[in-house]
Amino acid sequence: MAVVGIDLGTTFSAIATLDDRGQPVTLPNRDGEMLTPSAVLLDEGGAVVGQAALDVSLEHPDRVATLIKRRMGYANFGRLVSGRECRPETLSAIILRKLVQDAELRLGPIKHAVITVPAYFDDTRRKATKDAGRIAGLDVLDILDEPTAAALAYSFQPAQGQASPEQALPQQLQTVLVYDLGGGTFDVTVVRLSQRRFETVAIEGDVRLGGKDWDDRIVDHVAAQFQKQHGEDPRTDPQSLTVMQAAAERAKRTLSKLSSTTITCTHNGKVLSVPLGRADFEGLTRDLLMRTRLTTQQVLRQAGIPWDKVNRVLLVGGSTHMPATRQMLGDISGKPPDNSLAVSEVVARGAAIHAGITAARRTDNGIALSDGLREALGDIIEINVNSHSLGIEIKKENERVNDILIPKNTQLPAAASRVYRTVIENQQRVRVKVLQGEAHQVDACISIGEVWIEDLPANLPKLSPIQVRCGCGSDGLVDVMALDMTSGKMARAEIHRASGLSDTDVAKEAEWVRQLKIQ
Repeated sequence: MAVVGIDLGTTFSAIATLDDRGQPVTLPNRDGEMLTPSAVLLDEGGAVVGQAALDVSLEHPDRVATLIKRRMGYANFGRLVSGRECRPETLSAIILRKLVQDAELRLGPIKHAVITVPAYFDDTRRKATKDAGRIAGLDVLDILDEPTAAALAYSFQPAQGQASPEQALPQQLQTVLVYDLGGGTFDVTVVRLSQRRFETVAIEGDVRLGGKDWDDRIVDHVAAQFQKQHGEDPRTDPQSLTVMQAAAERAKRTLSKLSSTTITCTHNGKVLSVPLGRADFEGLTRDLLMRTRLTTQQVLRQAGIPWDKVNRVLLVGGSTHMPATRQMLGDISGKPPDNSLAVSEVVARGAAIHAGITAARRTDNGIALSDGLREALGDIIEINVNSHSLGIEIKKENERVNDILIPKNTQLPAAASRVYRTVIENQQRVRVKVLQGEAHQVDACISIGEVWIEDLPANLPKLSPIQVRCGCGSDGLVDVMALDMTSGKMARAEIHRASGLSDTDVAKEAEWVRQLKIQ
């Protein structure tokens, strides 16, 4: 069976595989397009994914789900889709099924996949993405950070005359900064590359910042002009808003190539055309670009690396087509950003390389890799780091605080343990609440979930020792163990995640998706 890498994007998704030479190739969908819009239309007994779904959303926005990735980790999509309450995992699984279904026309059966996520996704969102893969019927080999995937793809880009993977990584140590501005998320990552070794050094990012926010600024600008002219706000009508959002995205793309464009807004039988120049657009969005600039400078400070030690700046994500983005990066880095690969396909290609590396280390005979390719890829060392610190909620002087066990940017896999104390006499159970984040205050952190140690021995004195061990896998997923040091009782349980799916839930959603006719 073939192995693939999938970029499950906020606005567009892509799928790639390795060719016979070990080079990644993007696979076109049934329509011949390399990118598939991440939009899902639910219909009677079926679903439509891609451009056709986007087209329908202009007339019937209530029947189509878009920007699903921004809801990953939540218990539901946030609104009904065709009258149905949906999980973000299930909607994402429909997109994954569509990508795989189309790729199978060229490759034959596909079972194994690596799926990418923003580097700044927390455990809850990573698990939701893995569950989406399981609902889609895939064996998810790994969850991989998008900037890591992109850097892999750039690293394996063959120079003239090169053909094999073992020639791809640089002979000399290189430090690379990956600037990944997608449709809905932003990451910046520092990576060190050398022959047969690929090491992520530091990660920073924002899961609520992406090209969609640039679009929204155009929408707000046009709506304000319309309101001034006609006394009505077109954003109050779902259909008018959807049409404006599509027009705003087209205008943004036009302004990446031309110095001016016009956006036409139609609402309640009234029409207004608003001219927009590139300089005006850059003025409307200057603060958004500044946020990415500050984050980029921050990640280098965290890594302890000055700009003159950065060999390359790699561009990833469709939103890096905006000229202001490239100008800003050139200004602060002192070097021209590298966009030599298709910035919207590079993540899927890198995921395919990682899938090959992961498959090469597995003994599964069902994964199709030649002996030479298995040998070449199997020797490559990949080292990732965690994007968020991992801690435990504890009580300290009447305040609940985050006690960090595994600091941010620690090499993965990682584990750490610490001894805590019971708080009352004869305590019967202990709750271990796991947090992600850098803040001291619990409320400012991300609550992953909790594990309980039940049935502690009777008559335990106050301040009895409980050892807690937290682990973080190479895919960024978290596990917890706890030991009652008095009785020697060990508790290792799946973390109870408030918004996550159980195995039973996954099986139920998978059955529903299997019965859908997906186009």
